[in-house]
Amino acid sequence: MILKRLTHPNDRWLALIAVYKFLQAMLLVSVGFGALRLMHRDIADVLIGLVTEMRFHTDGRLVSFLLDKAASVDDPMLRRITAFVFVYAALGLVEGIGLYLEKLWAEYFTAIITASFLPLEVFEISHRITWFRLGLFAVNFAVLLYLLAHIGKTTARRGHSHPHRESKQ
Repeated sequence: MILKRLTHPNDRWLALIAVYKFLQAMLLVSVGFGALRLMHRDIADVLIGLVTEMRFHTDGRLVSFLLDKAASVDDPMLRRITAFVFVYAALGLVEGIGLYLEKLWAEYFTAIITASFLPLEVFEISHRITWFRLGLFAVNFAVLLYLLAHIGKTTARRGHSHPHRESKQ
């Protein structure tokens, strides 16, 4: 039964959302390892090297802003950032695996986590509108709407099904 789901999921949209969650988790794991590589290093020096390598204007507002922020990042802050990123990546893996296996608890879990980040995304968009932010919001909002509709359909169908079938989820 599980092997069949792994090769041919019943719900292609849940499988697509699962892949999206897996890709998010891989990106976060990469960020986490990148942050670990910055431990015991002067991040401002690393950033200056990167800016020089990419031939950015070092007196620009963005570079100055980033250098000011980088100067305040120390090892304890990097540890907190890394821990947060790895925990969030683990949540994404749990969401993705549960969604791919079409577990109802994963649909609820993903809907709650996705809904909890939408206000932050709206806040970010209200400060500065970019295509990336709008796209990310649109994708997450579509995921939330789909999951809510799917949960509603699944729970309505289960309400009319045999009680022993509910325990399989």
